[in-house]
Amino acid sequence: MTWPSMTEGEPGGDGACVHRLIEAQAAARPGAVAVVGLEGVLSYAELEQRAAHVAGQLISLGLGREDVVGLAFRSGVAAVVAALGVLKAGAASLPIDPDGPPDRTTGVLADASARVVICADDAPLAPGPWRMVRMNGGGELVHAAPSATRANAAGSSLDDLAYVIYTSGSTGRPKGVQATHANLLHLVRWHQQAFAVTPADCASQMASLSFDAAVWEIWPYLAAGASLHIVDPGVRANPSALRDWLLAHRITIGFVPTMIAERLIELSWPERTDLRVLLTGADTLRHYPPAGLPFVLVNNYGPTECTVVATSGRVPEGGVPDRPPTIGRAISGARIHILDEHRRPLPTGTGGEIWIGGAGVARGYLGQPELTAQRFIPDPFSDRPGARLYATGDRGRLLPDGEVAFLGRADDQVKVRGYRVEPGEVAFALDRHPAIVTSFVTAREASSGDAGLMAYVVLADGIRPTPSDLHAFLSERLPIFMLPARFVVMPSLPLNPNGKVDRAALPAPETGDILRDEDPAAGSVLEGQVAALLAELLAVDRIGSHDNFFHLGGHSLLAAQVIAHVSDRFGVELPLRTIFDHPTAGQLAAEIEGLVLAKIGAMREDPPAATIAAPGAEEARP
Repeated sequence: MTWPSMTEGEPGGDGACVHRLIEAQAAARPGAVAVVGLEGVLSYAELEQRAAHVAGQLISLGLGREDVVGLAFRSGVAAVVAALGVLKAGAASLPIDPDGPPDRTTGVLADASARVVICADDAPLAPGPWRMVRMNGGGELVHAAPSATRANAAGSSLDDLAYVIYTSGSTGRPKGVQATHANLLHLVRWHQQAFAVTPADCASQMASLSFDAAVWEIWPYLAAGASLHIVDPGVRANPSALRDWLLAHRITIGFVPTMIAERLIELSWPERTDLRVLLTGADTLRHYPPAGLPFVLVNNYGPTECTVVATSGRVPEGGVPDRPPTIGRAISGARIHILDEHRRPLPTGTGGEIWIGGAGVARGYLGQPELTAQRFIPDPFSDRPGARLYATGDRGRLLPDGEVAFLGRADDQVKVRGYRVEPGEVAFALDRHPAIVTSFVTAREASSGDAGLMAYVVLADGIRPTPSDLHAFLSERLPIFMLPARFVVMPSLPLNPNGKVDRAALPAPETGDILRDEDPAAGSVLEGQVAALLAELLAVDRIGSHDNFFHLGGHSLLAAQVIAHVSDRFGVELPLRTIFDHPTAGQLAAEIEGLVLAKIGAMREDPPAATIAAPGAEEARP
């Protein structure tokens, strides 16, 4: 699948910009349904009219090409109208979360030099050095200038800025990713062709406007004349309710974040449904669709810096044993390279950093030229002038069939007992257990300075496995150093607005619902003392009589410390091998008790020579 050049046959580029494609749809089919939400229904003619009103208002305020306009909406009909109006004015949109931290919101708007913010009439947005333009739920301006009824913007170029989306920065400063009209058009054209989008399609819109997936959910469908249905807020986090909503609205194609998609595909579906394609992404997919699912599941991957999607692939029913679903292969117009630390290509099957080139690579970070130069480099594999590669910071490996296996973030890797571990690999194995609906694995620091693993799990109804059950299951699939030390039960995994697991919302292990074996406390006094010793060395709150020292993060160096502490506290010398053969507190206590009793018995049978004297010996002494 190949695309022509973005400007081929399009002098000046203006005729190809997405808002012009939507304008053409409105002219051809003015009465067709464009947007449906709780606030009402807009035809293409109404959408075009209201967006033109927004554009006229912005133009009357002096905004145009390369100017950034804030959009503060949760979602809804008005959000779509506002975003289209910004494009028609020739400006670039900056979606922000109106419910986000005020300091971050004002900081982002200031960093982008936004002079105007369009928001819902009831948006709780703090005032600032920008003008507020408010809209009602149906996308109509409140207190608009009477003359602002139509757009008279200069034609936009494909090189112009279309939108800016801020992502978290490792330095603590958010990064504003700048996407151009060419980037956006590339996404729209690929999507329309890959999924055969027509005016007959009904698409869902679920993502927060501040999440770049919303770009993907909105523009390919409106540019094709399809209808866009805004998902009701009350059903978005409830898989069963969301399924019913998709069926009731006769949605044919839609996107849902990974964690929700994994729940949706496990539900019962009617044998026939209007839904033909379910797109997912945002996090690592670990479940395959069951046989007989009446729609296709497509997994997708792409950073904001590469215009939402860089790879895509259908997820096969039933799956591949011992391997999670891939992220597909490079989409049309994109190039995927797996490189080593010296930016050299790695052979098929070898893991390295994912670098992305092609038409989706964004302009760079707003106002951060040094960071842009660091992450966006000249593309040594392209002969196209000005071509660049983007360093994702993600790891993957190319498979023989051309698809890419995702290995997680490079900075998510942890070193456990000298081995590099991908937490996602552990979670994939854990999710195969019938009691686990889904899981998230992360690192925890031990007192020894080494790292261990902590698993947050969502359990199937009515099933509560023990850590021993899970460790036994995982031991058949993973080396012992990859077994989580603790399993914390969650009703569901918390998600951030981007659909990823919100690490900050995960409870500390000591405050969570921890899975325990049947005997949460040690039995005898000696077992309690041994359990306390092991818990102290493992940096855990407590351990049970049957908890395995090595399953909780123990290793050979820590085992040597156990032996030394046993000698100091109990006065017996255990061979190092003892803790490998008897790794639980109960077993170890039994070994210690045996040695202590043997030592006492020996003392009774053979008292020390200094205390034994033969009768009359005192008198015989000179």
